[in-house]
Amino acid sequence: MNASSKAPKIGLALGSGASRGWSHIGVLKALLAADIEPDIICGTSVGAMVGASYAAGNLEALEKWVLGSNRGDVLSFFNFRMARTAFVDIERFNWFLHHFVAAEHVQIDELGKVFAAVCTNLENGQEVWLTQGAAADAVRASMAMPGLFPPEHNNERWLVDGGLVNPVPISTCRALGAEIVIGVNLNSDRLSSRKPKNSEAAAPQVDGFLGNLKKQTMDYSNAFFPHAEEVDKPPGLFSTISMSLNIFQDQITRNRLQADPADLMISPKVGDIRMLDFQRADDAIAEGYSRAQSVLSELHRLIDAH
Repeated sequence: MNASSKAPKIGLALGSGASRGWSHIGVLKALLAADIEPDIICGTSVGAMVGASYAAGNLEALEKWVLGSNRGDVLSFFNFRMARTAFVDIERFNWFLHHFVAAEHVQIDELGKVFAAVCTNLENGQEVWLTQGAAADAVRASMAMPGLFPPEHNNERWLVDGGLVNPVPISTCRALGAEIVIGVNLNSDRLSSRKPKNSEAAAPQVDGFLGNLKKQTMDYSNAFFPHAEEVDKPPGLFSTISMSLNIFQDQITRNRLQADPADLMISPKVGDIRMLDFQRADDAIAEGYSRAQSVLSELHRLIDAH
């Protein structure tokens, strides 16, 4: 559609939301299937990751990986030992970024799309837009959720997750020249009380060294993936972080969207997908695709009117 010089520049603002972010893959697939190709991609946190993967031509490879991943694959990105600054195994995460998002040498200005990753300056709370430099480094900075990722050092400043200041970067798209902005908000609905899908049955106990090792692994796993039926137990560390960030980002998103609304908002209903439910990629992608399809007629109307 954007082959015509008269076509308006379309910006896509991909919001933060951890594992809910796989919805962005479905949104992009639906837009591309309708011959709507965004000119400007701005992403916050996981939105930056999916957006950069698309701009670098790796979206299909990313989708294939996430659909084939499981809980063990997710846990492999975390250190079993309490790290001083973060839990994420940065070396393995870099391997993932360079294979499925953007190769180590790829610069943002080489992506073929106008791209920005939104971050937060840890020292003063200012919003930072990364539009130059290595694409993978920008994504890592935008995803640096405090407590999970270490802050990213960039130009004599420490950067963390952009969701702290701009969860759905509509303003960034407009500033970079978008005439029509499509926003994707992953935090529009509250966490559902229904039991998550793909819950796993308890494994039989094994005595001895292997049993102890397995128990430690399960305890570690449950810290990231608590069982929904344990309603009488207090939330674990990562559940508390996740729910707190959901509340925080929901309030920021509401305020930002009220001041600068998108021309078209896509809001996948993924409230029952928790922060680290990355194994539910198929649900998230399908929901993103469905929600994007449901607004295509309105999007075509906006493009024609423009």
